[in-house]
Amino acid sequence: MHLTHLGHACLFVETGGSRLLLDPGTFSRGFEELTGLDAILITHQHVDHVDAERLPALLEANDGAQLLAEPEIAAELTKVGLDARPLHAGEKVSVGAAGVQAVGGTHALIHADIPRVGNVGLVVSADGEPTLFHPGDCYDARPDDGEAPGGVDILALPLNAPWAALKETVDFLRAVHPRSAVPIHDALLSATGRALYLRVIGGLIGDGTEINDLADAGRVEVG
Repeated sequence: MHLTHLGHACLFVETGGSRLLLDPGTFSRGFEELTGLDAILITHQHVDHVDAERLPALLEANDGAQLLAEPEIAAELTKVGLDARPLHAGEKVSVGAAGVQAVGGTHALIHADIPRVGNVGLVVSADGEPTLFHPGDCYDARPDDGEAPGGVDILALPLNAPWAALKETVDFLRAVHPRSAVPIHDALLSATGRALYLRVIGGLIGDGTEINDLADAGRVEVG
């Protein structure tokens, strides 16, 4: 599996001959230049995970790419003329030789006064390739054995968010227990703050997992 971190929550995933773009949001850059995509997948409606202004041009440049999105944002995108297919929690779809399983269904709690929205984590797998889990904005929902055969090899790990505390980040990482953790969801951090998060998480990560930081690294083979 090859991964390219395009900033914040956005990952370009190449696996099993399929090319998938996950969460192209307003805090990310470079995804608008991609061509030959098989699918664009969106975990939820927040703008740091979906850039509605750049999405139409991206779809036009990738004619035939599936647009798969959490049902609430799929409905909104459909209203503005985009052919978005809702991806429900528990559903599995095929994208070429790759499979995508949706898990969860609800965004993490930000505050009791802020209504919770839908969120689907994405489990991406292909025969003979590592399994990737992108949770979107939620630490509660995790793949079960049927959704991630052999377990999660690569976890896209949100580092920082209004809905997250570092202690929860570490507990989530330990619970999933991937071979590799790829830091994402970091646009709100300064360089100093990001380094601090990585240092603290690295010291608490436990055995069997390594941090694989893809920031500014380009296309990297992981797993």
